[in-house]
Amino acid sequence: MNFPILSSLILLPSIGALFLFFTKSKKENNSTIKYVALFTSLVNFFLSIYLWILFDETTSSFQFVEDRIWIEGLINYKIGVDGISILFILLATFITPLCIISINNSIKNRLAEFLIAVLIMESFMIGVFCSLDLLVFYLFFEAGLIPMFLIIGIWGGERRVYSAFKFFLYTLLGSVLMLIAIISIYWITGTTDITSLYELRIDSKYQNLLWLAFFSSFAVKTPMWPVHTWLPDAHVEAPTAGSVLLAAILLKMAGYGFIRFSLGLFPVASEIFTPLVYTLSVIAIIFTSLIALMQEDMKKLIAYSSVAHMGFVTLGIFTIQQQGLEGSIIQMISHGLVSAALFLSVGVVYDRMHSRLINTYGGIVSIVPKYSVLLMIFVLASLGLPGTSGFVGEFLILMGAFKDNFLIAVIASVGVILGAAYILWLYKRVVFGKLINSDLKEMTDLNKSELFILSCLAIPILFFGFYPDPLINTIEVSISDLIKMYNINLIKN
Repeated sequence: MNFPILSSLILLPSIGALFLFFTKSKKENNSTIKYVALFTSLVNFFLSIYLWILFDETTSSFQFVEDRIWIEGLINYKIGVDGISILFILLATFITPLCIISINNSIKNRLAEFLIAVLIMESFMIGVFCSLDLLVFYLFFEAGLIPMFLIIGIWGGERRVYSAFKFFLYTLLGSVLMLIAIISIYWITGTTDITSLYELRIDSKYQNLLWLAFFSSFAVKTPMWPVHTWLPDAHVEAPTAGSVLLAAILLKMAGYGFIRFSLGLFPVASEIFTPLVYTLSVIAIIFTSLIALMQEDMKKLIAYSSVAHMGFVTLGIFTIQQQGLEGSIIQMISHGLVSAALFLSVGVVYDRMHSRLINTYGGIVSIVPKYSVLLMIFVLASLGLPGTSGFVGEFLILMGAFKDNFLIAVIASVGVILGAAYILWLYKRVVFGKLINSDLKEMTDLNKSELFILSCLAIPILFFGFYPDPLINTIEVSISDLIKMYNINLIKN
């Protein structure tokens, strides 16, 4: 098709942000500003749905490709999507409008600037999943740090500046090594075009160092143990919408990078370093689940649960099995929905009681029944109950792991039990029990916008739990061909 649909998806949020920038100085009320941002994000969401409808899931080839010279002889603006990337674009465009709707009470100052940061971040996130050039990928990948840094540093809690700089420095440090690796790849092969690099096959003698350089960036952003410590601080201090964007989409960019680059470009090194990834993944699953059991802050508990869930993702990716890789992508999509729902649920009670401490609550089931029911759905999805999207991803990952390494799979299965323990323990202490805090009697149940947001997240969580075929059909061929290419490259190297 002649219409540049991917460029439109990337540019539209930035155009909306630009409009807000030039109109924020005028005496526009907050509702008008919010409606402009919401309209922009909704148009982008429906455009991404149209993209999915047009997408041909019977081929693993990149589709809707746009290739233009950006800097002569150095950078080509090349973008396209396959079955692996299109679902992440849908996730980004789905979560963003829900974040915008959710900021009724949480953002009271500089609303226009906050919405500008959110929309610009949406552009960068979509750009990451569309990029077919290493330098273009790097630019989008790193540019996404800037609006999140501002969201945490300006609109965060008491320790926002510390948390923002910790987030920025951790993620930037690893990315410097990735930039050096990209420059090295250009020096070795003469190109940064991803499709060309798949065909050229980087010499195995370079792969180990290049793999480690990319790993240094992706491991921090995933986040993997032991470079995960920035995440709880960032989540606790970020406003609710910032936590949602960070957990639901930003963490997925690194998981996507592992699939697209670590496996796609460096298969020999990936095979060598698989035991390392397995070890770090299992430690993340078990260790951070135990830490989550000890948390008294709801946001911190959910943040540590994200580290554990992403441990399952990295485990599934490096099984190099059809089930494991499919499961890791479905797990990332599911975690994007579930973590967004959990952080928004914490935001609901925080807006009313101004406390995230678990011991502030208890016995609220009779006071806020709608909230309690929806929270129960998200909790059950987090622990991977059959009938929710969380089960599909974890089950496929463990199937792939059992095929590749029985011992690792058994140890990782313990994480499922621990995950059920900390999330059910959270739900019990918050929702059930005696109503000790008399202030809770004044709590109101979900308003219309909160009910709408949480219902919008509950529907796909349950739908894909019972009927995951739309997700599996989209990624199946691309994953199958990726594994074939991986095995061929191993033999030839």
